[in-house]
Amino acid sequence: MTRHARNCTAGAVYTYHEKKKDAQASGYGTNAQRLGKDSVKDFDCCSLSLQPCRNPVITKDGYLFDKEVILEYVIKKKNEYNRKLKEYERMKTKEIEDDAQKEANEVEEKVSKFLNTENNIVSKPMDGFKPDEPSTSSISNMAGGKDKELPSFWVPCQTPSAEKSIIEKPDPVVYCPISQKPLKVKDLIAVKFTPVKDPDDKKSIHTRENRYMCAVTHDILSNSVPCAVLRPMGDVVTMECVQKIIKKDWMHPLTGKKLSKKDLIIMQRGGTGYSFTNEQLNAKHQRPALQC
Repeated sequence: MTRHARNCTAGAVYTYHEKKKDAQASGYGTNAQRLGKDSVKDFDCCSLSLQPCRNPVITKDGYLFDKEVILEYVIKKKNEYNRKLKEYERMKTKEIEDDAQKEANEVEEKVSKFLNTENNIVSKPMDGFKPDEPSTSSISNMAGGKDKELPSFWVPCQTPSAEKSIIEKPDPVVYCPISQKPLKVKDLIAVKFTPVKDPDDKKSIHTRENRYMCAVTHDILSNSVPCAVLRPMGDVVTMECVQKIIKKDWMHPLTGKKLSKKDLIIMQRGGTGYSFTNEQLNAKHQRPALQC
């Protein structure tokens, strides 16, 4: 086989490698990329603002929020509910008024029709020698000036009116923005992180790579370390500490208080801006397909 055959560039087949290369150069096709560490939310960051929490609170489902951010979210949802409720009540009131007006118009039309019938009881004298006048009535829907009453899709003044939108009664329940489960402010639990005590590190706590540690074992906390929150005091411990120490006698290692399974809240691990957990780290960007 000649060298030209081994390195042939004049083939009639559009290979996958050539198609992929041309797609990247032309801006067509779907791009897929694995997200790096910079796109992953840290374990101590708010699930809404994606920033380190100043006053961290956690829900019973294990989602961490900044107290200021989640309270602002709840207030916004309540204001939105009040606005929708007023709009719903206004629509209901208008609907009742329209029904009453429609009923009054029907009664008035029936009365008018009855009076016209009563006035026409005495008919006009008939002339038997005069031929009947030919009927001028037409079955066309355009006769008798009805052409001006019919709706027209081309003339704005004769366009048929759109149907009224039906507004449903708003739901007063505030839902968690992540888990979509009912959220109450009284159910939020304050979280207490134990900072790493390093006298040689003069950086701010939020700019350090190793910021917090387990309250019991002093192990460094990170996205790769499963953690849990102890409800009574809000201390953050590792799941390894829970399995090896806490579950033996269900006692708080620091205070000695009795614990139960309900007092153990497993923290949801840091997700990304494109997914809720670290299991899905592949991002895709849909672009126009390459046309040959």
